[in-house]
Amino acid sequence: MEDGASFLFAGTSFNKKKYASEIARFKEKKETENKFDYLSSFERANPDSEEATVSTKKRKRKQGASVEAVEGFNVFKSSIKASVSSEVNKTDEEEDKLSKEKKKLNRKLEADSILRKKYNIHVSGNNVATPLKSFAELSSVYGCESYLLQNFAKLGFKEPTPIQRQAIPILLSGRECFACAPTGSGKTLAFVSPMLLKLKHASTEGVRAVILCPTRELAAQTTRECKKLAEGNKFYMKLLTKKIIRSGDLSKLRCDILISTPLRLRSAIKKKKLDLSRVEYLVLDESDKLFELGLIKQIDAVVKACSNPSIIRSLFSATLPDSVEELARTIMHDAVRVIIGRKNTASDSVNQKLVFAGTEEGKLLALRQSFQEQKLDPPVLIFVQSKERAKELYEELKFDNIRASVIHSDLSEIQRENVVNDFRAGKTWVLIATDVIARGMDFKGVNCVINYDFPDSAAAYIHRIGRSGRAGRTGEAITFYTEDDVPFLRNIANVMSASGCEVPSWIMAMRKLRWKKHRPKRESILTIPDNVED
Repeated sequence: MEDGASFLFAGTSFNKKKYASEIARFKEKKETENKFDYLSSFERANPDSEEATVSTKKRKRKQGASVEAVEGFNVFKSSIKASVSSEVNKTDEEEDKLSKEKKKLNRKLEADSILRKKYNIHVSGNNVATPLKSFAELSSVYGCESYLLQNFAKLGFKEPTPIQRQAIPILLSGRECFACAPTGSGKTLAFVSPMLLKLKHASTEGVRAVILCPTRELAAQTTRECKKLAEGNKFYMKLLTKKIIRSGDLSKLRCDILISTPLRLRSAIKKKKLDLSRVEYLVLDESDKLFELGLIKQIDAVVKACSNPSIIRSLFSATLPDSVEELARTIMHDAVRVIIGRKNTASDSVNQKLVFAGTEEGKLLALRQSFQEQKLDPPVLIFVQSKERAKELYEELKFDNIRASVIHSDLSEIQRENVVNDFRAGKTWVLIATDVIARGMDFKGVNCVINYDFPDSAAAYIHRIGRSGRAGRTGEAITFYTEDDVPFLRNIANVMSASGCEVPSWIMAMRKLRWKKHRPKRESILTIPDNVED
């Protein structure tokens, strides 16, 4: 083309230097076109080469991308590994901590179980407090003041009894409980000492604790025990009497702990003289007796009057029938059940005997013979089934040169107190009583209990003989039976056998009868002619 251009422009001068840049651009373009022509011809000759080239490029791109991706992933993975490993370490630490806590809890539960087994304590409920090893723990764990521990020592309590070991921590932990423990096992201290610990000091804000007892004698005894335990601290404790009720407005009464029978307390509430809305503790002592049909309405009125939502209720008795348990659960929240030994059994510290007397006359002869032969070691407590029979037996024994006395519901309150005090002081050697005394009364050193009349139930039998063999002492219980009582022997024999006493095999082979109240009409005890009596 250069030759053609030269021919066309022959005789014309062309300055190449001036247009060097344009000429150069023209040459590059031409070379590029030639190259494309070459490539196109090559592609026509080799049609697969383009695909191969493209695939190679793609493969290279993929490899590059994959390499980058892998490299990026590795970097990310290392950071994840670091965070995961730290989380795993934290989880392991938490698991180790939980494992240690679980092991610690299991060791505590195992130690509690061993301690309960040692003292024959049976509990049911969740998260039950650890039993006391000694009274010293009241100070170290619960902040007990020294005056209370000193009073324990004064009263002769060196070590807690089984019911005290378990019931005190339960009540101090703010749980409600119903407890069944043998007679003479220290139940009063078990529910009074947590009250004193929690109430701490006297207050002018009204009644803060209520103790209900089925009889006036037991209420008076409980008041005395409370005052002994609180000595050294200025708590105001009152036994609710007719005199106090008549005195006027009870809302102004300075009282921290109020002890009463259900009837009197309901009377005070009914007359709107007494406010129980601040009561923090409510105790039903001898609860199975309190839940009998004649007292349920009175108990219900007291429970409703104690309207403090944070109140702690507790029930204590030597016998706890299933019916009472069911009623107790209706008024209690998340309560712990505590049974010492076997439920509804007599104390194993009492030696129990059954004596066949044949007739009513035979019983009187057997009793007189025992006194004459000095087989009975005073003080002796004799139980009969009614106040009429108590009076008759007293009339018979007072001529036998026996220091005997009698207590029954026909006596005035002052007379009954005098009789009990004389028996406690040793002025009276023999006390004739009805079941009114069988509930909770603590007579120190009663050596023998005689069931002159066969008890009307197994519970009555357990409470009667429980007046002996108290607070670690030993005692004796003799039960007379006649032909009328034979069908019910098996019921009493079961209680005797459960507490470790020997029972004749022929009695254990008898059929057990279901009884409500065994009170047969008995012949008069009196053998004195009317003219002599006059």
